[in-house]
Amino acid sequence: MIDLSRRAFALGPSTAAFTAGTLSTVAGAANARSPAATANVATPLAQVRIGRFTVTALTDGYTDMPFSYFPGRTAQEIEAAAKVQFAARPSGIRFLFNQYLIEDGDHRILIDTGPAGSLGQSGQLPQALAALGLSRDQIDAVIVTHMHQDHIGGLVAGGQANFARAELYIDRRDVTHWTDPAKRAAAPDYLHNGFRLSADVVRLYPKLQAIDGEREIVRGVSIVDLTGHTPGHIGVRIADAGQSLLMVSDMLFPVVHPAATDINFLFEQDRAAAQAMRARFFPRAAEEGALIAATHMPFPGLGRIISDNGHLRWLAAAWAYQD
Repeated sequence: MIDLSRRAFALGPSTAAFTAGTLSTVAGAANARSPAATANVATPLAQVRIGRFTVTALTDGYTDMPFSYFPGRTAQEIEAAAKVQFAARPSGIRFLFNQYLIEDGDHRILIDTGPAGSLGQSGQLPQALAALGLSRDQIDAVIVTHMHQDHIGGLVAGGQANFARAELYIDRRDVTHWTDPAKRAAAPDYLHNGFRLSADVVRLYPKLQAIDGEREIVRGVSIVDLTGHTPGHIGVRIADAGQSLLMVSDMLFPVVHPAATDINFLFEQDRAAAQAMRARFFPRAAEEGALIAATHMPFPGLGRIISDNGHLRWLAAAWAYQD
């Protein structure tokens, strides 16, 4: 049985203090471009306050996932659901690559680094950090929720350690899985980039901290076990002063979640475990009104799971001019 620690849900009341007017698109970064982009796009940034923490939502870009990438339903069923939600594109469902920067005045912790041009229209994270007046050398720690290419590409883009000053934290189970030659040899082609980039991460970050189980990185920033999507899939809980935010990474995908727990994603290694985790997580998150951040939901990926006449759905978090 998949065990989900009560800490993952000990989020308390939904009292995250949103700073008025701080969730915004930064017009001054309007000329930032993805390496693969064909047009100028603004660099979106969004900030919320969780106690003493400022959490900034960034994005490395996006890609469109084909309707056939969601085992559990036919491509036609997924497309129909996307059309109902006005989320159907000719090439599938748009996935954002959201990252989250946590700051408390003493630490800058980044959650994931995006695919950095290795997938879709991506590679915008450095520009997003620059819009905050930051470079990658100013990041103190990077927490990797799992070792899929769209979460680790930015660590090693260009064949170098792009966050060389940062402490790097990854669940040991994921490190073991993604560096296993036998698993790499047996993996389908679409996972090979993940294995290749994972090998680069281990090679370029010799001080990588392979962590075991739940732990606190700094006071108020802790690891939550969300195993299923990958063997070492983790979330990050940010909590202070009675407020909290749970970054759940690939626990949620647009269009299909949280309405269904039996729909998976092509890249998941253990579909049964992923389904079991979602089946436990979604109703409890709805019951507790947990404020959630999710990598692939529409930017900034902040919202809640709510029960609407017995049906679970995603409710984007209100942000503008919050007291």
